Amino acid sequence: MVPSPRFPRTPYFPECVDWIIDNQHSDGSWGPTHHKLSFTTNIQHKLSFTKDALSSTLACVLALRRWNVGEEYVKKGLSFIGSNFSSMNEQQLSPVGFSIIFPGMINYALEMGLDLPLSECDIDAMFSMREVELRREVEENSVGSKAYLAFVAEGLCGIQDWQEVMSYQRKNGSLFNSPSTTAAALGHIRDDKSLNYLSSILQKFGCSVPTTYPLEIHTHLSMVNKLERLGISLHFIHDIRRILERVYRCWVESDEEIYSNVATCAMAFRVLRMHGYDVSSDALSPFADARHFKNTVQGHIRDLNAIIELYKASQVQISSEEPVLKKLNSWVTHFLEEELDNNAINSLDFSQEVDYALRFPFYANLERLEHKRNIEHCNLDNVQMLKTSFVCNMNSDDLLELAVDAFSSSQLIYRKELQYLESWVKESKLDQLGFSRQKQTFCYLSTAATLISSELSSARLFWAKGGVLTTVVDDFFDGGGSSEELANLIKLVEKWHGIHENEFCSENVKIIFFALQNTVNELAAKASLFQKRDVSNHIIKIWLTMMSSMMIEADRLKNNTVPTVAEYMTHAIPSFALGPIILPSLYFVGPKLSEDIIASSEYYNLFELVSKLGRLLNDIQGFERDKGEGKLNYLSLLVLLGNGSFSEEDARRDAWSLIESSRAELLGLVLQNKGSIVPRACKELFWKMSKVLHHFYRRNDGYSSPKELVGAVNAVIHEPLKVSHLSLSKA
Repeated sequence: MVPSPRFPRTPYFPECVDWIIDNQHSDGSWGPTHHKLSFTTNIQHKLSFTKDALSSTLACVLALRRWNVGEEYVKKGLSFIGSNFSSMNEQQLSPVGFSIIFPGMINYALEMGLDLPLSECDIDAMFSMREVELRREVEENSVGSKAYLAFVAEGLCGIQDWQEVMSYQRKNGSLFNSPSTTAAALGHIRDDKSLNYLSSILQKFGCSVPTTYPLEIHTHLSMVNKLERLGISLHFIHDIRRILERVYRCWVESDEEIYSNVATCAMAFRVLRMHGYDVSSDALSPFADARHFKNTVQGHIRDLNAIIELYKASQVQISSEEPVLKKLNSWVTHFLEEELDNNAINSLDFSQEVDYALRFPFYANLERLEHKRNIEHCNLDNVQMLKTSFVCNMNSDDLLELAVDAFSSSQLIYRKELQYLESWVKESKLDQLGFSRQKQTFCYLSTAATLISSELSSARLFWAKGGVLTTVVDDFFDGGGSSEELANLIKLVEKWHGIHENEFCSENVKIIFFALQNTVNELAAKASLFQKRDVSNHIIKIWLTMMSSMMIEADRLKNNTVPTVAEYMTHAIPSFALGPIILPSLYFVGPKLSEDIIASSEYYNLFELVSKLGRLLNDIQGFERDKGEGKLNYLSLLVLLGNGSFSEEDARRDAWSLIESSRAELLGLVLQNKGSIVPRACKELFWKMSKVLHHFYRRNDGYSSPKELVGAVNAVIHEPLKVSHLSLSKA
């Protein structure tokens, strides 16, 4: 629609007019092939692109009439509009600004003298819709509403102040990175930067242009995000690194493509931070307050894509001193909860995405469960809607087939490993211990759902064995054994070698010790091969540290001794029993762990933080149980020692606050590069255990949610993917 400056009756971009003539569909419409008026997603929720097709078609008709070419194409386009206009309704996907732009195009068509196949009543309804929308925007008179009206300026015809619209021009010459807004402005104001912008994208894309440009950074980040969500990022490590290096350079240079788009900025922050890049949360400060967010176009139109990305970004806190993320998380969470409660989300896809994100924040999400859900709910067409719909070309079919193959192959491995674990329990006679909970399946779930690589089989199995054995020992010290048996077990572990039959004071002690000794010896032998040094003493020491703290707690309970909160946490952290699970598994992750690394404060802090998280989560969810059994925990100690100044609710708030700060500190240590000596691959295991803990203690006390955990076991290990509806070649 941009006229040539020398010959106003001819188009500045004649190749675009030729493209319109060459690309009309057989039904008379224009637009992407997914238009075809309805599109069914993988969850069988029907979406209609009628409005998008009508808008694209009318825009092409106007362009042809504007330059007096293609009369027969104009007639076919008008016929399509007339045949499909009545099928519009409120439930259909609506392009951004449709209620202003589409009536504006109808008005322009009438001014051109086009004979629209619409009734006077239909036309009046369109104009009325636009008037209502315009009145609302003008009355609001906010920064956001003014930006929005500039964004949809092509629908405002002669009532727009084009000089004001040009105040939104970006460094690349565009208005909002929108070719349509930029072209509309050029129809009224001569601007070389805008012309250069349009010329450059035509040179890049040919005779048709995308609905928004540039979008390269957003697309690349979406690709990384998709690979990770489908569980296949390990296949593309080098590609991901190249993408992130480029994105980080753009971040440091304050590239407008990142910072001018809320969703891109939030996603760049989250992905870069989670990959260890040094990015400040200050970049999200313009959106930390809901009122400021509404000053953007995305905020004004309540763009759910942008809001979900802000929600995800707000959770990636690496310090308790990040007020921007705390404020952001507060209002975004509240907003999404309200949208969900009020059924305000029209798209079922979005509604389910929001519901899942709120129920499973990223710090409580087991990776394999998330991968399975994302594979089964994958939108192959990846259609997104701005002023028109568009599809990001991500080779979705190939990626999804790779994800299906990888997940299905991993399930075969998981089932074999679980069978081995169950046979080990029986061979070790652990199933004969009547006092102990039999939780080997859940112990294996915690590692299968997080340590997903096939190369981590040894780490998975020793993690799971550690979980089984610590459960047995915990139950033994928690009433399953007598004081004599507990002291006997510790003495035997201290001696370790040369144990004689007459040194066991009971059959239970004998079963526990030999199961522990055989497992630790096997683990130490394999780990020593991996590490090229003997690690057996370190592993035995881990068990002794845990048992010593358990013994102190058992004596306290027996003698009714009340510790201080500090004394309680000193022993409650090792007695939570994560040491024998995580620390030996680190030896099988890949990197060499020297004695200096094992003895470092960084190594200890990682372990202390994840153990503190587990203890506090356990104490919150087990508070009523412990109170009923007369046991003290973190919350009850705060209440008891507070002498009436601390209520149970106060204690609960204090514990949650400590959990949040400890979780942020743990993630900060995991992601830290500068000054870190613990390899990143090893640090990841502490974060993975933190996610397991948050997931297991989401509602109840660890293992006491069997129905939900059994469902997770089946999803990760036993039940095949449900992908027949995705029409994959291997489905």
